[in-house]
Amino acid sequence: MTKALPIMFQGTHSDAGKSVIVTAFCRIFAQDGWKTVPFKSQNMALNSYITVDGKEIGRAQGVQAEAAKVIATTDMNPILLKPNRGNQAQVVVHGKPYKNMEAGAYRQDFYQQGLQMISEALDRLSETNERIVIEGAGSPAEINLNDREMVNMRVARMANAPVVLVGDIEKGGVFASLVGTLQLLEPEDRDRVIGVVINKFRGDVKLLESGLTWFEEYTGKPVLGVVPYLPNLNIDAEDSVILDQYTSAQNHDKEIDIAVIQYPKISNFTDVDPFFVEPDCHVRFITSVDQLKEPDLIILPGSKNTIEDFQFLQDSGLAKKIIELHHQKKTRLFGICGGYQMLGESVADPYAIESPLALSEGLGLLPVQTTITQEKTTVQSQGEIHFCGKIFKVEGYEIHMGSSLIAGDGQKLISTIASTDGCKNQDESVVGTYFHGIFHNDELRETLINELRAHKGLAPIFERVSFNQIREEAFDRLADHVRAHVNIAFIEEKMIEFHQQKGELKNDSTINSNSTSR
Repeated sequence: MTKALPIMFQGTHSDAGKSVIVTAFCRIFAQDGWKTVPFKSQNMALNSYITVDGKEIGRAQGVQAEAAKVIATTDMNPILLKPNRGNQAQVVVHGKPYKNMEAGAYRQDFYQQGLQMISEALDRLSETNERIVIEGAGSPAEINLNDREMVNMRVARMANAPVVLVGDIEKGGVFASLVGTLQLLEPEDRDRVIGVVINKFRGDVKLLESGLTWFEEYTGKPVLGVVPYLPNLNIDAEDSVILDQYTSAQNHDKEIDIAVIQYPKISNFTDVDPFFVEPDCHVRFITSVDQLKEPDLIILPGSKNTIEDFQFLQDSGLAKKIIELHHQKKTRLFGICGGYQMLGESVADPYAIESPLALSEGLGLLPVQTTITQEKTTVQSQGEIHFCGKIFKVEGYEIHMGSSLIAGDGQKLISTIASTDGCKNQDESVVGTYFHGIFHNDELRETLINELRAHKGLAPIFERVSFNQIREEAFDRLADHVRAHVNIAFIEEKMIEFHQQKGELKNDSTINSNSTSR
């Protein structure tokens, strides 16, 4: 017998805005006093999140847990798929690598095992919480995959959750995608859909009213809300499909130009998010030499496949250009995780974990030699960083299958309780670290930006914004926005109704009373 009331959000396609809507509901329910947790049975993403016990889950679920004001656990995302190379992905089970699997083998051999893990995780969350906000993946109408799917309607049935279908009007064809999705569902699953939300709307909603009326009459499903596009949200994105929007939204007249290398297997690109809220920083994600130009700072972010992504740098000419800019223009370079490994002299992969290539050279800008290891490091980290003549306390998290050794005149960057991390050259123009989230440390970020300003003859800017405060304000702003445009009361009524129909509530009158007062 379950305690928590679930609600599930599914989309007509990937990037319909499910993650953001789930984040909003996590904060809404938390604001209303309910103990709330997010859940996504299976996530495919290279942007990940490290729990307090050193386990790896999808970044979206970690962020949603923050929105719900609870500590993230692997039960919130028991299965994480991290695309590796070709048709293969690393399967992460309850935060730890299980094995690399081809798509066909995963569907055939892992299916029953995966369902059992999902069911057990849901049971544990239901026993200790009051609300579960569940996110689907892709579309529930993928008829070629539905016989063995374990992330959409099968999970809704498992949790006995009502489903809200989310459509993205920004891409066009929202009514066709909503109607088509509903028509392709099995009758029992179609009955589970309690209504739809149209997301990312721009313009006058009155011009949409005739379409809304038609949709409700044609499908018999209510439109529960039309959510206007909300710019500058400052909440972590999960999928790299958002990167073009990251760059295009920026003000190109800002004084500090930051170029982030977008290689094919880029991961944890949200490391650079804090720069987007800085008043003087323009951030660009680039994929070619022509786009690189002459930035003030080049960031090499994380990578799921360091060797193959470094090959991309070489083939595209970016490797040569980065070295030239550093030597000729004194351009600062900052590498994180895989980017740190690329700044070094070499990366060895003796066990062919990431690539059939056993040894790759690096940019040679740090005296660091890396070996890809069979064991994966996943940990939340703290330490002291020595930078620009100052010592800062910093926090971050590590996700890497590699060990880097410093040789020559390289200087250690961060002192931790047990060891050290990272490397910098003598003039600190080249810096590398395994600490994801390094730029989320406000004092360090301020110092780095002011060093870039000084290099250009610009006066420093002090008392910059706290990025963590901005994130908290963003969660509340998102919740207020969704409250104003979505019928929350109707959704909560349906959540209660689904449980009552199954006889799963111990005290219906108490829950109804709480719902009414809230």
